[in-house]
Amino acid sequence: MKLAVIYDSKTGNTQQAGEWIVEGMNGIPGVQAKAFSIDDVDQDFVKEAKGIVAGSPSYAAAMTPALHAWLLENGGQLGFAGKLGGAYATEQFTHGGGESVIQNILTIEMVNGMLCYSSGGACGAPYIHLGPIGVNNNVEKHNGMDYYKDYFTIFGKRFADKALELFND
Repeated sequence: MKLAVIYDSKTGNTQQAGEWIVEGMNGIPGVQAKAFSIDDVDQDFVKEAKGIVAGSPSYAAAMTPALHAWLLENGGQLGFAGKLGGAYATEQFTHGGGESVIQNILTIEMVNGMLCYSSGGACGAPYIHLGPIGVNNNVEKHNGMDYYKDYFTIFGKRFADKALELFND
């Protein structure tokens, strides 16, 4: 089963988080996952994918305008309706708007007819209620994306498990 991660990344942190999600997804037998920048999406792969996770850095407590436009312009032609959707975010500092980013992405996915997944509290610790968020060390030197790797890979595994449960024939 194909799964896709689509992201906009300004400093490389959101790209790294997306690659960690793919790492988790690909750890599940029967899953082929790939990550794509919005500037280089394999449209055929995404059309075949049963699930899509979108990611963005927090940009004024919202997803980037580029990801917002991309999701609106491409959701229909790439067949988002009926696919499993998920979201993740990165931010410059703790409480930097990551939750808002994820909620905005999930809303657009639902408007496109996607089934949205977060894992919430159903899978136990670590609890990932809406989607994983990573904080880089650009502003807070005590922070760094590596501290959040497990959240992203675990989310990828959980997302892939749910996609297989829903769509594996």
